[in-house]
Amino acid sequence: MSGKRSIFEEVGENAPKPQAPQGGMIDKGRRGARSAIRIWLMVLFAMVAVMIVVGGLTRLTDSGLSITEWKPLIGAMPPMSEAAWLAEFEKYKQIPEYQLQNKGMSLGEFQFIYWWEWGHRQLGRTIGLVWALGFFGFLAARKIPTGWTGRLLLLGVLGGAQGAVGWWMVHSGLSGEMLDVASYRLATHLGLAFVILGFIAWDIFLLGRDERGLMQARRSKEAKLFSMSTGLLHFSFLQILIGALVAGIDAGRTYNDWPLMAGAFLPPFPFDLDPVWRNFFENAGLVQFMHRMAGYLLMAFGVVVWLRGRKSANTDTRFRFNAVLAMMVVQMVLGIATVLYMAPLQIAIVHQLGAILLWVLILRARFAAAYPKPQSVRGV
Repeated sequence: MSGKRSIFEEVGENAPKPQAPQGGMIDKGRRGARSAIRIWLMVLFAMVAVMIVVGGLTRLTDSGLSITEWKPLIGAMPPMSEAAWLAEFEKYKQIPEYQLQNKGMSLGEFQFIYWWEWGHRQLGRTIGLVWALGFFGFLAARKIPTGWTGRLLLLGVLGGAQGAVGWWMVHSGLSGEMLDVASYRLATHLGLAFVILGFIAWDIFLLGRDERGLMQARRSKEAKLFSMSTGLLHFSFLQILIGALVAGIDAGRTYNDWPLMAGAFLPPFPFDLDPVWRNFFENAGLVQFMHRMAGYLLMAFGVVVWLRGRKSANTDTRFRFNAVLAMMVVQMVLGIATVLYMAPLQIAIVHQLGAILLWVLILRARFAAAYPKPQSVRGV
């Protein structure tokens, strides 16, 4: 037991020092290189967005079947001699696309479509490398925030699955049953790309706020608006899939009048393929009709969500839903122009870029409904 001390005695050097306050579970979320990981994810986001655009150009230039083999590692090297080019060209000559559509193509014309497909695959490999270097680097340095390892690993798993789905898609055009890749496989490939893009964007949004701020913002969550924006997100994803079906069979280059199709509401012969289910994937008239009707319904639902968003007390949230509606109008105009001008490469690719931008804006508005930004009373 320590002896008595005067109340006027000065504290000596050996006196116990006060303990620094220890953070709780919320503060654990602050640990790790949140800013560095966010920048890494932004790079991945930009690369995946470019990948989607390059994939669209690969499809629009009919280049997707120019490489007839899947060699994830050694396939990274393009032909380096004339003999190697001729060998690749001979492989291409064996598939239906050459025999029934491109017979007589010159070596130079083949090289043009080959480079598009090679660039698409090479970009995919580069994205995988950037993910692996970032993930395993942060993991080895123990800089991944608590609870984030699984989220970041998921991106790599989805990326690997995307490579397999890509080959599954290409293989459908090499089997001898069709000239191009199967439209439903193309839709799966594009849909998974948007899923990956969505996960990356959401993670970027989360890492832009600290865990304490997110927990506080969650208390102000606008549940109804969040639910409606989730529905809008799902509806827009469905429209993206139908758009991929349109691209897969070049349906945008048929029935180039609007608002009617061949002078009527319904296109002629919408169910002339047998069995009937094939018409929903392979009948150009019916697939384009589906894309148009889904677009009208999506626009109408978007207006309903926007009206709900206008009622938000949060200025930032209202602004984000205004941006969604504005982009939906732009995207619809681009879609109509794509039809009227028979889907030229320039307009069609801008339309695809519009889909990417709209997708991210919906996610951004949905995030604002879930985690409203703090504002003063004056901002209400």
